Formats: sequence, C-alpha cells, structure tokens
Amino acid sequence: MSKTLIEQFAEQGFVKVEGVLDPESVLDPIIEEYHGVLDQLASDLYEAGKISSKFEDLPFDARLIKICQETKQAHSQYFDFSLPFQGVQDDPPFWTGPAVFNAFVNANLLDIVEQLIGPEIYSNPVQHVRIKPPEKLLPKNDLGNPVIGATPWHQDHGVVTEEADDTNMITTWFSLTDTPVESGPLNVVPGSHGGGLLTHCLDYDGNGPGFLPGRQIPRRLFENDDAIPLPTKRGDVIFLHKQLVHGSLANVSDRIRWSFDLRYNPIGQSTGREIFPGFVARSHANPASELRDADEWRRSWLNCRARMARVNQEGMDEVKTFSRWADGHPDCET
Repeated sequence: MSKTLIEQFAEQGFVKVEGVLDPESVLDPIIEEYHGVLDQLASDLYEAGKISSKFEDLPFDARLIKICQETKQAHSQYFDFSLPFQGVQDDPPFWTGPAVFNAFVNANLLDIVEQLIGPEIYSNPVQHVRIKPPEKLLPKNDLGNPVIGATPWHQDHGVVTEEADDTNMITTWFSLTDTPVESGPLNVVPGSHGGGLLTHCLDYDGNGPGFLPGRQIPRRLFENDDAIPLPTKRGDVIFLHKQLVHGSLANVSDRIRWSFDLRYNPIGQSTGREIFPGFVARSHANPASELRDADEWRRSWLNCRARMARVNQEGMDEVKTFSRWADGHPDCET
C-alpha cells in the first residue's frame, strides 16, 4: 500500500489519502476554536462601527457571510496562522490555538509525510487556513468579481525564496468540511510537477474569467486541459509535490469551503521563509527536539510579528521576499 502511495506521488505529483484525520477528535475542536475567532472579529468590527450587529444569533457560515457582505472584505487574516510578508502594522490578528496546533503534529498525518520525505520532519511556516464563502453571496470588488474567488494556477515552489529551491517541501491539504466539486475543491494538473518551476506573473489577468488578477502562472505554460478536481470528505488529506501546478475551483455551493494547507520539509533544509517560525514536527534521531507545546508555538509567532513590524515597510525589502519574477517578464505578456 505504501509503495503504491509513493509511486502515485512520484508519477502524478499528488496523492489523496482517505480518512487520515478523525473528524470528531481533530477537526471538530478546530471548528470550535474558530467560533471564538469569529466572536472576536464580530466584536472588533461592531465596536469600530463597521457592522450593524454582531449577528450572534446566526450559525458560523451565515454569520461570516453577513460580516463579509456588510464590510465588503474577507477578513482572512483573523483566521490565518501566518502573517503578511510586508507592511505588518497595528498588531495584525492571527490564530494559533491548541486544536490547530494538534493538526500540525497529528501522528496519522505525519506517518504519510514520513513515507514521502523521510523521518526527520520540519513544519514549514508557509501555511494557511482558507475560508471561501459561496461566490453568489459575496460582495464584489471594483472589477465586479467576488472578493474571494477561485484560486489561480500556481506551484507552491513559486512562493518561497531561491534558498528553498533544493528543499523537498511537501504540501498537505485538507478541508474541515466535506468539499464536493461545487464547493470549490483543489484543481490539479497531474504530472505537471515534472515541468520544473514555471513563471509566476504579478498582477496577471490573462487566464480568463473566474480568476482574479494576481500572482499566477499563465495557463499557456502548461497543459491546463489535463486538470482534474479533487473533491474530499472530512478527514481526507491531499499531499502535493511542490512543483505540481494547481489551483481551486469557484465555490458555487450554499456553504463555505474551509481548508488548511500545511507544508513540511526535512529538518535542516531551507523553508524559503526564514524569518517565519517553523518547528520540528517529528524526529526519530532526536525525539526530544519535537515541539508539542502549543503555547510555545504561539509565542514564536508573536515574536515573529514583533520582528515583522520593524521590517519590509513602505516598499522596503530588508527581508527577501519570494517575488523572483519582475514585472515585464516575457512569459507574462497577454
């Protein structure tokens, strides 16, 4: 079974494994934590006079959607367990609760990561939670597009610095809710990891309707007709090669799509975001080095936030970003 998993990953650049995470013991506590995050967001916005009510009588989905509609913003940073790379000011919120941390070090998840990159596993800090409400219920931006739409074509290798070019980074993606095709699951191009790192154009708008302008790979650079969606059930996990071309479909359902993407690499290899804090998730060679203290993990991100507030301000770039492609690249002509 593990040989088949490894072979599929090598050939296709991804593998979906069913039932890795227990919904009741792993995913439900995360959802419960995020109810508290939404409470805080609603309180902050109400006190600032930006929403007409805290909408405390609404369930999570409807409450978040109502807040997005009234503010015309997504407020993604409140729920994320990472930080912006530039312009960090005014103590931006983030969430690093114990239930979230427990998912990072889940034994079943790390067992499969170990099969793919080895037993010395580092939690790479390029990581996000993504909450995507139904497009039909979202406010529109100045271009008439929903404020959160389909994720454009990219490779996870494209959002790290050159120091991580040789890093064996793997992405693990899972949803906190069932994610059928209509909810906007991952959309992957099987085998595209064999084409190397492709150009990621800044503020590109040539990939057609449905994709917001932004950093993305022009679809003429890969076989985009081969793309397939990967619907999942709660507890399923998708493992992605760092050079697999992928995105996500639009959420045309009636419910939010709510997913994590966590990354790992072998201990000692560059993360490509060296100012952000990672940690040893598993080590057979030195088990005592494994982090299992959620409070310590949170402190590492608080310390990072304090550092980021002093660098990369107002167009400065004291800490190298991952923008390795300049404006005007020939691949980016539309």
